[in-house]
Amino acid sequence: MTVDAPLLQVENLVREYAMPRDRLFGPQPKVHAVNGVSFTIEAGHSLGIVGESGSGKSTIARLVMALDRPTSGRVLLLGRDLHALPREALRQARRDIQMVFQDPYGSLDPRQTIERIVTEPLAAQGDTSRAEQHRRAADVVVSVGLRPNDLGKYPHEFSGGQRQRIAIARALITRPRLIVADEPVSALDVSVQAQVLNLMQDLQAQFGITYMLISHDLAVVKHLCDDVAVLWQGRIVEQGPPERLFQAAEHPYTRALLEAVPKAEPARRSGTAPAQQIPLAMADPSRG
Repeated sequence: MTVDAPLLQVENLVREYAMPRDRLFGPQPKVHAVNGVSFTIEAGHSLGIVGESGSGKSTIARLVMALDRPTSGRVLLLGRDLHALPREALRQARRDIQMVFQDPYGSLDPRQTIERIVTEPLAAQGDTSRAEQHRRAADVVVSVGLRPNDLGKYPHEFSGGQRQRIAIARALITRPRLIVADEPVSALDVSVQAQVLNLMQDLQAQFGITYMLISHDLAVVKHLCDDVAVLWQGRIVEQGPPERLFQAAEHPYTRALLEAVPKAEPARRSGTAPAQQIPLAMADPSRG
């Protein structure tokens, strides 16, 4: 670990994927999912990465988590190059970085109890007793708004929002410094989205967690992040505080994303208070 190193430092990250050949002996074409991306996240300051589907957001998340290897570039966690670490050292480094996936239905094993799911990262580390795992599981489910007796239940017994709380509890149990959240609320109802985002904000204040938040929704990252990077075709085209991007975006693609955010303006009857506005998901043109 390097003294005074940033929590996360991404340097000139490139990820190429080979495509099928057009002809048998022709050159194999390649596509750049991520093309020269660099950014830094200091401890306690969260970064949102926004862009439409296919812009490279989830590829960056997998590279940062060392679930995929870059074609070139480095991912430094507390000064350590994750992709250069030996297997055992990488396993230990995962204490400091955990992930919350997009789909709370698909990311939880329906055959396992909540306790087994939540304690899975601790079991993978292999250095905590079953009693300690149970104690920490009870603590983290309470911290995300569930009850200790929920540990004996199964995922199908919970709503979508509650399942995402379980996924967040699983990420919290190793007491990580950084949580990579890949579209953590996009699969939830709009009313539940606000609850989960508020929970993540409360946990950040309580535990000092830093987030790298992947989203296509600028309103979501504005709610949670100190800094926003706009990703287009595998490159960061603009980066800055969300307030500046919302008020004075410089790149045409950023302005296009802002213009795509639907405005909820219900008609008001005379003498009534305005309805509370709930952030809506940004329209994603690639989803039809």
